[in-house]
Amino acid sequence: TTLLRIMALLENPDAGEIFYKGVKVRNSDRLRKKITMVFQKPVFFNTTVFENVAYGLGLRGHSENIVRKKVRKTLSLVNLEGFENRRVKKLSGGEQQRVMLARALALDPEVLLLDEPTANLDPANTKIIREVIKDLRGKTTVIVASHHFTQAKLLSDRVACLYEGRLLEIGKTNRVFTRPKDKMVRKFIRGELF
Repeated sequence: TTLLRIMALLENPDAGEIFYKGVKVRNSDRLRKKITMVFQKPVFFNTTVFENVAYGLGLRGHSENIVRKKVRKTLSLVNLEGFENRRVKKLSGGEQQRVMLARALALDPEVLLLDEPTANLDPANTKIIREVIKDLRGKTTVIVASHHFTQAKLLSDRVACLYEGRLLEIGKTNRVFTRPKDKMVRKFIRGELF
Protein backbone atom coordinates (compact mmCIF):
# COMPACT_ATOMS: atom_id res chain seq x y z
CA THR A 1 0.00 0.00 0.00
CA THR A 2 2.79 2.44 0.87
CA LEU A 3 4.58 1.79 -2.41
CA LEU A 4 1.34 2.31 -4.36
CA ARG A 5 0.69 5.57 -2.51
CA ILE A 6 4.21 6.74 -3.44
CA MET A 7 3.64 5.69 -7.06
CA ALA A 8 0.33 7.60 -7.03
CA LEU A 9 2.30 10.65 -5.84
CA LEU A 10 0.20 10.82 -2.67
CA GLU A 11 3.21 10.30 -0.39
CA ASN A 12 6.89 11.13 -0.70
CA PRO A 13 9.43 8.34 -0.36
CA ASP A 14 11.73 8.35 2.67
CA ALA A 15 14.65 7.79 0.31
CA GLY A 16 15.27 7.46 -3.40
CA GLU A 17 13.76 9.11 -6.43
CA ILE A 18 10.68 8.58 -8.58
CA PHE A 19 10.99 8.23 -12.35
CA TYR A 20 8.16 8.16 -14.86
CA LYS A 21 8.94 6.95 -18.37
CA GLY A 22 12.64 7.41 -17.63
CA VAL A 23 12.30 11.02 -16.44
CA LYS A 24 12.82 12.06 -12.83
CA VAL A 25 9.59 13.39 -11.31
CA ARG A 26 10.00 16.99 -10.18
CA ASN A 27 6.53 18.49 -10.57
CA SER A 28 3.97 15.89 -9.59
CA ASP A 29 0.87 18.02 -10.26
CA ARG A 30 0.75 17.38 -14.02
CA LEU A 31 1.77 13.75 -13.66
CA ARG A 32 -0.83 13.10 -10.95
CA LYS A 33 -3.55 13.49 -13.61
CA LYS A 34 -2.12 10.49 -15.48
CA ILE A 35 -2.12 8.15 -12.47
CA THR A 36 -5.19 6.92 -10.61
CA MET A 37 -5.37 4.70 -7.53
CA VAL A 38 -8.19 2.52 -6.26
CA PHE A 39 -7.78 1.73 -2.58
CA GLN A 40 -8.47 -1.65 -0.97
CA LYS A 41 -11.34 -0.22 1.05
CA PRO A 42 -13.75 1.73 -1.17
CA VAL A 43 -13.59 5.49 -0.62
CA PHE A 44 -16.73 7.14 -1.91
CA PHE A 45 -19.00 10.13 -1.49
CA ASN A 46 -22.37 9.57 0.16
CA THR A 47 -24.21 10.29 -3.09
CA THR A 48 -25.34 8.35 -6.14
CA VAL A 49 -23.27 6.06 -8.30
CA PHE A 50 -23.45 8.62 -11.13
CA GLU A 51 -22.16 11.47 -8.95
CA ASN A 52 -19.30 9.34 -7.61
CA VAL A 53 -18.10 8.31 -11.07
CA ALA A 54 -18.66 11.81 -12.51
CA TYR A 55 -16.80 13.64 -9.73
CA GLY A 56 -13.26 13.51 -11.18
CA LEU A 57 -14.52 14.26 -14.66
CA GLY A 58 -16.23 17.39 -13.38
CA LEU A 59 -13.03 18.52 -11.66
CA ARG A 60 -11.23 18.17 -14.96
CA GLY A 61 -13.74 20.43 -16.68
CA HIS A 62 -15.49 17.94 -18.97
CA SER A 63 -18.84 19.01 -20.41
CA GLU A 64 -22.06 17.48 -19.05
CA ASN A 65 -22.49 15.53 -22.28
CA ILE A 66 -18.99 14.01 -22.07
CA VAL A 67 -19.48 13.25 -18.36
CA ARG A 68 -22.74 11.38 -19.05
CA LYS A 69 -21.14 9.38 -21.87
CA LYS A 70 -18.04 8.46 -19.85
CA VAL A 71 -20.07 7.50 -16.78
CA ARG A 72 -22.37 5.32 -18.86
CA LYS A 73 -19.40 3.70 -20.64
CA THR A 74 -17.42 2.93 -17.49
CA LEU A 75 -20.45 1.63 -15.59
CA SER A 76 -21.01 -0.72 -18.52
CA LEU A 77 -17.37 -1.90 -18.27
CA VAL A 78 -17.89 -2.91 -14.62
CA ASN A 79 -21.38 -4.42 -15.19
CA LEU A 80 -23.25 -1.70 -13.30
CA GLU A 81 -25.56 -0.46 -16.04
CA GLY A 82 -28.75 0.97 -14.53
CA PHE A 83 -27.09 1.74 -11.18
CA GLU A 84 -26.63 5.48 -11.88
CA ASN A 85 -29.29 6.68 -9.41
CA ARG A 86 -28.54 4.22 -6.62
CA ARG A 87 -26.84 5.42 -3.45
CA VAL A 88 -23.32 3.99 -3.24
CA LYS A 89 -23.64 3.58 0.52
CA LYS A 90 -26.50 1.08 -0.01
CA LEU A 91 -24.58 -1.15 -2.44
CA SER A 92 -22.76 -4.34 -1.53
CA GLY A 93 -19.01 -4.16 -0.89
CA GLY A 94 -18.28 -5.67 -4.30
CA GLU A 95 -20.56 -3.23 -6.07
CA GLN A 96 -18.94 -0.34 -4.20
CA GLN A 97 -15.50 -1.53 -5.31
CA ARG A 98 -16.73 -1.72 -8.90
CA VAL A 99 -18.03 1.88 -8.63
CA MET A 100 -14.56 2.97 -7.45
CA LEU A 101 -12.99 1.13 -10.38
CA ALA A 102 -15.43 2.84 -12.76
CA ARG A 103 -14.56 6.23 -11.24
CA ALA A 104 -10.87 5.56 -11.89
CA LEU A 105 -11.43 4.24 -15.42
CA ALA A 106 -13.58 7.23 -16.37
CA LEU A 107 -10.43 9.38 -16.07
CA ASP A 108 -8.61 7.32 -18.74
CA PRO A 109 -5.45 6.98 -16.65
CA GLU A 110 -2.11 6.04 -18.18
CA VAL A 111 -1.36 4.15 -14.95
CA LEU A 112 -4.00 2.47 -12.80
CA LEU A 113 -2.90 1.39 -9.31
CA LEU A 114 -5.07 -1.18 -7.55
CA ASP A 115 -4.52 -2.08 -3.91
CA GLU A 116 -5.93 -5.57 -3.24
CA PRO A 117 -8.87 -4.90 -5.60
CA THR A 118 -10.71 -8.13 -4.78
CA ALA A 119 -9.94 -8.47 -1.06
CA ASN A 120 -12.95 -9.74 0.90
CA LEU A 121 -15.21 -9.83 -2.17
CA ASP A 122 -17.56 -12.60 -3.20
CA PRO A 123 -16.63 -14.76 -6.23
CA ALA A 124 -19.05 -12.98 -8.61
CA ASN A 125 -17.64 -9.50 -7.95
CA THR A 126 -14.08 -10.87 -7.95
CA LYS A 127 -14.65 -12.38 -11.40
CA ILE A 128 -16.04 -9.12 -12.79
CA ILE A 129 -13.11 -7.08 -11.47
CA ARG A 130 -10.59 -9.62 -12.79
CA GLU A 131 -12.21 -9.49 -16.24
CA VAL A 132 -12.07 -5.69 -16.27
CA ILE A 133 -8.38 -5.79 -15.36
CA LYS A 134 -7.67 -8.37 -18.08
CA ASP A 135 -9.52 -6.22 -20.64
CA LEU A 136 -7.23 -3.28 -19.84
CA ARG A 137 -4.17 -5.11 -21.22
CA GLY A 138 -2.55 -3.02 -23.90
CA LYS A 139 -4.72 0.02 -23.06
CA THR A 140 -3.24 1.20 -19.79
CA THR A 141 -0.56 0.12 -17.35
CA VAL A 142 -2.18 -1.63 -14.38
CA ILE A 143 -0.25 -2.29 -11.20
CA VAL A 144 -1.96 -4.57 -8.70
CA ALA A 145 -0.81 -5.16 -5.12
CA SER A 146 -1.94 -8.60 -4.01
CA HIS A 147 -1.07 -11.45 -1.67
CA HIS A 148 -3.21 -13.79 -3.76
CA PHE A 149 -1.12 -16.15 -5.95
CA THR A 150 -3.93 -17.08 -8.32
CA GLN A 151 -4.81 -13.46 -8.92
CA ALA A 152 -1.17 -12.56 -9.62
CA LYS A 153 -0.83 -15.46 -12.07
CA LEU A 154 -4.09 -14.66 -13.88
CA LEU A 155 -3.70 -10.91 -14.16
CA SER A 156 -0.04 -10.12 -14.59
CA ASP A 157 2.58 -10.22 -17.28
CA ARG A 158 5.29 -9.33 -14.76
CA VAL A 159 5.55 -9.81 -11.00
CA ALA A 160 7.58 -7.98 -8.38
CA CYS A 161 7.99 -9.77 -5.04
CA LEU A 162 8.38 -7.55 -2.00
CA TYR A 163 9.20 -8.73 1.51
CA GLU A 164 9.49 -6.39 4.49
CA GLY A 165 9.85 -3.40 2.18
CA ARG A 166 12.59 -4.95 0.03
CA LEU A 167 12.32 -5.93 -3.62
CA LEU A 168 13.39 -9.57 -3.73
CA GLU A 169 12.65 -10.45 -7.33
CA ILE A 170 11.06 -9.06 -10.46
CA GLY A 171 10.39 -10.79 -13.74
CA LYS A 172 7.91 -12.44 -16.07
CA THR A 173 5.09 -14.00 -14.09
CA ASN A 174 5.54 -17.55 -15.33
CA ARG A 175 9.29 -17.55 -14.67
CA VAL A 176 8.97 -16.11 -11.15
CA PHE A 177 6.29 -18.61 -10.16
CA THR A 178 7.96 -21.66 -11.71
CA ARG A 179 11.68 -20.86 -11.32
CA PRO A 180 12.15 -18.18 -8.65
CA LYS A 181 15.75 -17.10 -8.20
CA ASP A 182 15.42 -15.68 -4.69
CA LYS A 183 15.40 -18.06 -1.71
CA MET A 184 12.68 -16.12 0.15
CA VAL A 185 10.47 -16.03 -2.97
CA ARG A 186 10.86 -19.82 -3.34
CA LYS A 187 9.79 -20.27 0.30
CA PHE A 188 6.84 -17.91 -0.16
CA ILE A 189 5.61 -19.72 -3.26
CA ARG A 190 5.91 -23.10 -1.50
CA GLY A 191 3.94 -21.75 1.45
CA GLU A 192 6.87 -22.03 3.87
CA LEU A 193 6.88 -18.34 4.92
CA PHE A 194 4.43 -17.41 7.64
